[in-house]
Amino acid sequence: MEKFDAVVIGAGQAGVATSEHLRAQGIEHVVLERGRIAERWRSERWDSLVANGPAWHDRFPGMAFNCGSDSFPDKESVARYFEEYAQMIDAPVRTGVTVEHARPHADRPGFLIETSQGPIEARHLVSATGPFQKPAIPPIIPETADVKQMHSTAYRNPDALPDGAVLVIGGGSSGSQIAAELQEAGRKVFFSIGPHDRPPRRYRGRDNVWWLGVLGIWNLDTPAPGTEHVTIAVSGAHGGKTVDFRRLADRGITLLGMSSGYADGTLQIADDLKTNLDAGDANMLGLLEAADAYVARTGIDLPEEPEAWVIPNDPECVINPIRSLNLADHGIGTIIWATGFKFDYGWLEADTLDDRGRPIHQRGVSPVPGLYFVGLPWQSRRGSSFIWGVWHDAKFIADQIAIQENYFAYRPASS
Repeated sequence: MEKFDAVVIGAGQAGVATSEHLRAQGIEHVVLERGRIAERWRSERWDSLVANGPAWHDRFPGMAFNCGSDSFPDKESVARYFEEYAQMIDAPVRTGVTVEHARPHADRPGFLIETSQGPIEARHLVSATGPFQKPAIPPIIPETADVKQMHSTAYRNPDALPDGAVLVIGGGSSGSQIAAELQEAGRKVFFSIGPHDRPPRRYRGRDNVWWLGVLGIWNLDTPAPGTEHVTIAVSGAHGGKTVDFRRLADRGITLLGMSSGYADGTLQIADDLKTNLDAGDANMLGLLEAADAYVARTGIDLPEEPEAWVIPNDPECVINPIRSLNLADHGIGTIIWATGFKFDYGWLEADTLDDRGRPIHQRGVSPVPGLYFVGLPWQSRRGSSFIWGVWHDAKFIADQIAIQENYFAYRPASS
């Protein structure tokens, strides 16, 4: 049986970052990946997807993207980046290896990891499977309904969908980008939107990620009360533009409130569209206000941008919102659920998950000795699940493993 100091599960951004820091600590390890490096970027995203942050920011410190620093790399470039990074650091990645079960030993430190290529033992186990594991589709519309339903992970492009109108459910980054792409392709689009944050793409000549950095927002350690499930509508598509739902409506997209129920071919819509849009506007205006205060306080020379404060008038679909939508009457042939993800730790046999299946941890350190997580949302700060943020969290975890290795290596001096 093979034995390692550490086994890392997953070779996406979290796994590659963890491997770099483990190697720097001299910790013998292997990274197991069931697909290819950065597989989800390759096969679980739509064709036109680009990163939501610019290349100068959303990267690891050791290597830049091979594109303009202010551009937004496409998904193939992101996957290639992590593949080349893994090669650069000589990461011991094994692709095509599925982890079937992993559990702590009952009578000694460490873990038994059962894989599709045989068992492995390790003193430390790092789950680097990230936050986007299992598509989450609310049980609103039954699978037997006479309409094609898919999660955003299965969407590829407008031509791959059946004819007819499309209902997109979920007003975050994925939903807003997919809805806009479908409308640009000539589809009739209905767009169901829940609570969301809506930051500006750029303001006063600086990208949103820059403002989040200088204002200290990336380093917030917990979400504000009541915002744990609030999604963020931001996009790097077409060079990066601020997501504005009212302007999407002006282009022909019909905005809806949250989808709340379904019966006899008709979707029930909550009366919260205006409330959700106004809250998103307030989020954006609050960031603009904080940015202006920062400029005034620091004296930095950035041009004013009064047009960024302009909120368009409410379109007709907001003034007179639809409360029920018969799918057949409106020719809706496809529903795309852009409703996020759930964790999936069915392979992990350890007492470290809460009653909702979420990891119990402190900055990625599990209460189970030797078990760690990297890449979780809000693992240590707001930026934890982003490319640049996961690199720093991975370093902390590698440091904790090195500390424990030093304890393992201790031998009392002879009397």
